[in-house]
Amino acid sequence: MDRILNIKTERQSSRRGDIVFTFALALLLCLAWFVRDVLVLIYVSALFAVVLTPVLNGIMSLRIREWHPGKGLAVLILLLAVAGAVTLFIAFALPPVIRDLKEFGSELPTRGPKMLDRIHRLPFMRHVDVSSLNTKLQDFASNFATYVFVSIKGWAGKVADIVTGIVLTVYFMLEGDTAYRWILSFFPVQHRQRLDQTLGRAELRMGKWLLGQGSLMLILGITSTIVFVALKIRYAYALGVLMGVFNIIPVAGALISVSLALLVAAIDSWGHVLGIIIFYAIYAQIETSFLTPRIMQSSVDLAGLAVVISLLLGASMAGVVGAMVAVPTAVLVAVLLNEYGVQKEPIIDVRTTE
Repeated sequence: MDRILNIKTERQSSRRGDIVFTFALALLLCLAWFVRDVLVLIYVSALFAVVLTPVLNGIMSLRIREWHPGKGLAVLILLLAVAGAVTLFIAFALPPVIRDLKEFGSELPTRGPKMLDRIHRLPFMRHVDVSSLNTKLQDFASNFATYVFVSIKGWAGKVADIVTGIVLTVYFMLEGDTAYRWILSFFPVQHRQRLDQTLGRAELRMGKWLLGQGSLMLILGITSTIVFVALKIRYAYALGVLMGVFNIIPVAGALISVSLALLVAAIDSWGHVLGIIIFYAIYAQIETSFLTPRIMQSSVDLAGLAVVISLLLGASMAGVVGAMVAVPTAVLVAVLLNEYGVQKEPIIDVRTTE
C-alpha cells in the first residue's frame, strides 16, 4: 500500500514539475520576445568576438624578443588600427566631396533644369511631367532640413546600437572565456566535454569566415576601383574603398555603395551611369553564383547551396544584421548538427546490392 502511495506521489510531483517547467519556458519565451532586439545585439556582438579571435591571436603572437602583447593590449591595438583606418579614409575622402557638394549647391539653380532636360530626353521618361518633378525636387530641397531633424532620433538610436555592439564585442573578447565557462557549467558534466570540443571546432571554422568575407571585400574593392578609374568617375578611389568595406554586408552593402556611385556618376554623364550598372550586374552574377559559394566553401567548409540559403534566411529574419551573421551562424548550426544530429552509421544503398 505504501509503495502504491509513493508511486502516486511521484507521479503527482512529476506532473507538477512538468507544469512548472512548461509555464517557466512559456514565460522565458515571452520575455525573450519582448527583449529580442537586445538579444540579437548580444548574439551579434558575441559572434563578432568569435570571428575576430584569429586576428586577436595573431596580434598576441607578435613578439619583440621575449615580450608579446597580452589580450587587453591586443584588443587596444585592434581598435586603434580600425580607428586609424577610418580616420585616414575620412581625412582623404571627405574634403573633395565637401568641396564638390558646395560647388554643386551653388550651381544647382543653373544645373537643375539641364539635368531635368537630360532626364526628359530618355525614351521611358518622355511622358513624365518634368515641371511637376522640378516642383517636387524644390519642395524636397526646402524640406530637407526638417526631414534631417525629424530623422535624427532614429539615426541616433542606430548609432547608439553600433556603439553598444562595439563595447559588447570588446567585453566578449576580453572576458568571453569566463562567460563561456559559466554557460557551459549549466550542462550535465557527462556531456560538457563533448559540447566543449564541438563548440571549439565551430569556433575555428567561424574564425575562417572573416578570411573568406575579407577576400570578397578585397575583390570587389579592387575591381570596382579599376572600373571607376577607367570610367573617370569622381572620387573613384573613395567609392572603391566604400564598395569593398560595405561588402561585409552581403548583397545590401554592395547595393548601398552602388547607389552612391550611381548618384555621383549621374552628375556628369549617363554613360557613366550605364557603365556602372553593367559592371555591377555582371559582378553580382559572378559573386553570387561563383565567388561566394566557392570562397565560403573553401574557408568555412560549407556547401555553396547552404551559403546562399543561409544568406536568404538571415536577410529575411533580421535584415542587414541577419545577412551579416548568416554564414557564421550556419557554420555553428552545421557543426552542432554534424555532431548531434547526423547518423554516423554507414547507409547501405539497396540499389547497389541488387
